[in-house]
Formats: sequence, structure tokens, C-alpha cells
Amino acid sequence: MTATRDETFEVFDDHLVRKVVPVRGQPYEHRCPRAAFEQIAHAAEELGELGFTLETIVDYERRAGRDVTFTNVAVALAFLRERSILDVRYRRNYAATDAVHLDAMTEFYALAEEARENHVSTKESPNDV
Repeated sequence: MTATRDETFEVFDDHLVRKVVPVRGQPYEHRCPRAAFEQIAHAAEELGELGFTLETIVDYERRAGRDVTFTNVAVALAFLRERSILDVRYRRNYAATDAVHLDAMTEFYALAEEARENHVSTKESPNDV
């Protein structure tokens, strides 16, 4: 049996946060601001039928005059794959839905709402009344 790393996502301060606990080494997290996530989701929708890599998205966005980082793209793509919005075939990402951007933003806001509800419920304890 091969050990795998533990990867989770949350939305905190309007950023998508990817938290990873590797099999070896130290846990780490990376963030992607919502605006960058939305840009990347648009690009993934536009390139999704042809297939693309992380580098393809970075080049595509930079040629369009938009500044994105490799880290932002890596976080966004990992989330989109985890939510089955993108498929991976032969190391390339492909759209798994007809509306990548819409599905991506729906998942982002659902995760943000889940975090907000959890935060509110932890503040409301019986001793606070």
C-alpha cells in the first residue's frame, strides 16, 4: 500500500487555501486570491477542450496582460480537479463540465459559506447566552 499525502481546501479571507500534509516533510499551505481563482477558472474554460498544463495557463494569462503566479494556478487547478471540474488525461487538464467557470465559482462560494457557517457556530456556544 502506498501512502498518500493529505490535501484539503478552505476559503479564508477571500482566498482559496490549499493545505497539504505530505507523507514526508513538513505540512504546508498555499493561497490563491478569489480574483486570481476566477481568472484561472475563465482560462480553464477557454482552454478546456484543447487540454492544458499549469504552464499553459500561466503563459495564456501573461500574454493577455494578467499577472498570475505559478502557485495561484497550482492551487486553483488542484481544487478544480478535486471537485471533478477538470479531468486529467496524459498529464493535461481538460474541462469535465460545460461550464468550468460557473462550476468553479459555485464550488468556491459553497466552500466559503461552509467556512462562514462553521466559524459562526463555533462562536455560538451555550455559555455565550
